[in-house]
Amino acid sequence: MISRRTLIKTTLAGGASLALPAAHAQQATAWPERQVRIVLPFGVGGAADVLVRVLAERLQSRLGQTFIVDNITGAGGNLGMQAVQKAAPDGYTMGCATVGTLSINQYLFAKLPYDPVRDFTYVSTFFENCNMLIVRAEHPAKTAREFIAWARQQPQGVKYGSPGVGTTPHLSAELFRVRAGIQTLHVPFRGVAQSVPALLSGDTDFAVENVASYMSLIKAGKVRALGVTSNDRWPTLPDVPTMAEAGVPNFVITSWGAFVMPRGTPVAIAEKAAAAIKAITSDPAVQQRFLDIGARAISSSPEQLVQFAESERIKWKEMVTLSGAKME
Repeated sequence: MISRRTLIKTTLAGGASLALPAAHAQQATAWPERQVRIVLPFGVGGAADVLVRVLAERLQSRLGQTFIVDNITGAGGNLGMQAVQKAAPDGYTMGCATVGTLSINQYLFAKLPYDPVRDFTYVSTFFENCNMLIVRAEHPAKTAREFIAWARQQPQGVKYGSPGVGTTPHLSAELFRVRAGIQTLHVPFRGVAQSVPALLSGDTDFAVENVASYMSLIKAGKVRALGVTSNDRWPTLPDVPTMAEAGVPNFVITSWGAFVMPRGTPVAIAEKAAAAIKAITSDPAVQQRFLDIGARAISSSPEQLVQFAESERIKWKEMVTLSGAKME
């Protein structure tokens, strides 16, 4: 026999569960009602930082509240992602995740302080860029095929620089080593600011770096791009072939950025944020601004982002394995 007290508790619980979706819908309608913090796990001045700040300005204009960027750096982006993980799931903390923090670091680091699958509510992608096979302007190779032939003739192999172990330029260059069948030596630096001068001086022979890092040097004629790692030719480099066109098949690599929120954030808020990002990234002026920086403005639904990040994990797990890279 069910007691009156039990019946009341059951009725109240049922009423609360029915009211929950409505409450979340009301939250989403009102959101944002105050300042929103965007945690960026990387330093000030980098491509991701510049792109996030462009989007933050547009979100502020569109949604009527301030969106501030908080750079929390360290451990390959892990510290910033951990800060997002620990934040209140109320829609007032967003994280700028990347291919590294959502699809690479779990295979690279011995212990990750967050779970990229379970610890976040996914929102939307917002940018992508590709890498390029790059040599300095004085290098004898004018094409990727010529560079591969030259590299195979070097008895000690060839050297490439990267902004650090486990970065997409490092892993991309390792994949190039395998695809091209060449012998290489990895020279890791502490960032692009150190790896670029090494290439220009001839201390390293090539790099597989992102468009944003080298676009100004390409325009200045200081480096030569031999191929891009996107499916199609990059919009601002129409004369540079894709790696497939350049004779290196199965070499499609893109870097990307996406927004996430702490796990438990109402889905309706994530969907509202995703809708705003879609509208902003569809604006031709924003698309051109991103291209000028070296990226493409894109968007997705939360569900599409979940599926995309999972598909990327399959590819990058292989690349981490090929590289042998490990981080503590």
